[in-house]
Amino acid sequence: MPRYHPDGETEAVRISPDHPLRRLFTDLVSKELPTDREVAAYVANLLIDFTHVDHLYRIRNSRGKRLEEVGEMLVESNPLLDAASFEREREVRKHIGDYTLFLTGMFPEHVAALPGLRLDSMIDYVKAGKESYRIVGAFDQLEYARVAPLFRRLAAHFEYCVYGLNRVKSDLEALREEQYLMWRRNLRA
Repeated sequence: MPRYHPDGETEAVRISPDHPLRRLFTDLVSKELPTDREVAAYVANLLIDFTHVDHLYRIRNSRGKRLEEVGEMLVESNPLLDAASFEREREVRKHIGDYTLFLTGMFPEHVAALPGLRLDSMIDYVKAGKESYRIVGAFDQLEYARVAPLFRRLAAHFEYCVYGLNRVKSDLEALREEQYLMWRRNLRA
């Protein structure tokens, strides 16, 4: 199965291909998103990438402040506002797609409970994610020509990917419960 780094390029392996966590995420995502192997590989590698919180919040503004809200990221991505270039727009928009897919898929309760005083409480994460992947997919020239179709499919099937990640979360919870019951049985023996 091809592996794609969340930047859309072939992944430089940080966690080895045979690491149990990579195998677990790859297996679960492939089971829940079976119709497109390339999308499944991308989503599985996104889960691996976001196991480190610094990757989840990798986007910083021009002053170096870590951006934790999609609203701030949208401002940072806009070439007419804070984005210094179209390259920066693509980088931030790709991250918005990844970030919103991850949160709506794995932590929908967090997205639903965003406090009303935050800018993000007024943003539709699914709409922002789809639009961001659509914009990234429009960057289809030169070095981006090979990965642009992947991002167009991520935009077109965003809700399907969210649903798949919801199922992955359920699968992980079931595995955790099985492990707990096994430990409990072993402790009582």
